[in-house]
Amino acid sequence: MKQTRSLFRRFLKGHFLFIFFPPIVLIFFFAFIGFSGINEEDLNTLNQFYVSLLLFGFIIVAFVVISWLFFLRLRKRLTRLHEVMSFSANNNSFPKPVSVQTDRMDEIDQLGSSFNWMIQQLEDSKKREYEEELLRHRLIANLSHDLRTPLTILRGHVTRLNKESMSSEGQNSLTEMNHTITRVGDLMDDLLSYTLLTSGKHPFGPTSTDIGRLVRASVAAWYPVFEEKEIQLDVDLPTEETFYWEADPKWMTRVLDNLFQNIVRHAAEGKYANIVVDVEKEQIIVADRGPGMDNSSYERGAGIGLSTSNYMLKKMKLKADFTSNENGTRVTIDRA
Repeated sequence: MKQTRSLFRRFLKGHFLFIFFPPIVLIFFFAFIGFSGINEEDLNTLNQFYVSLLLFGFIIVAFVVISWLFFLRLRKRLTRLHEVMSFSANNNSFPKPVSVQTDRMDEIDQLGSSFNWMIQQLEDSKKREYEEELLRHRLIANLSHDLRTPLTILRGHVTRLNKESMSSEGQNSLTEMNHTITRVGDLMDDLLSYTLLTSGKHPFGPTSTDIGRLVRASVAAWYPVFEEKEIQLDVDLPTEETFYWEADPKWMTRVLDNLFQNIVRHAAEGKYANIVVDVEKEQIIVADRGPGMDNSSYERGAGIGLSTSNYMLKKMKLKADFTSNENGTRVTIDRA
């Protein structure tokens, strides 16, 4: 077991000795002289005032010197510990372990030992997190590929059954099965995309992006889909004014695609979509009149896509604020 010693106890002990030890020695010295036959008149010749003054000055000087040496050493050790912590904070890396005296540890050594233990725990935790993340990415990628074969087989059987004569209920069931297969395939694609995105497989290239122009292009691309679903578009996209964000155009387009896709999939019954570019506030607003995000269909289908969008927005130093109730959902994208 390691021995511990108190740094401050040694400090107090040293000061106690320098404050009280000289007077005690002086008392015994005069007592010894007294037993040698020196009388009171002889003691006066020693000029007791100067002796006392010299003793008092010695004690004060010794006190100051010892205190200065003690706190200088203490400051040096604490400064070294502070430099190690500051280096890790400035370089976004784990700090190097500090050297400690293991045979007899004082308070500073105990602090350094605790700091080293904390570093070790963080390194182990980071390593486990990396291994688990790697395993999860590999599992999701393999699962996404493995499920495509049975989905393809199911779609083939559904296509074959569509050519057979059956009741209207059977046709409705096949249509629903085909829609479900398509939806599962889309979910696997979203999951795989999110996995590749979070693992850094999708390149991120931020640049000064004309947001007004980008939103207009996205709305134009989605306009036939909204028209097919009979969704009324209410847009406010200024052509003469705009603003710029330091963003990746492909990522921003992907975020808007996800929002528009959620309207088509989960809010089409509202038959309304409002898309606004607020140049003054530098915001993008996307709203619908669907059943809201608390609706079971929305919760079941939009989670992965929204997670992907939120991750992209966070990387681009943007944010999305959601306001949702039974009358619809409103999403506001602006700077974080």
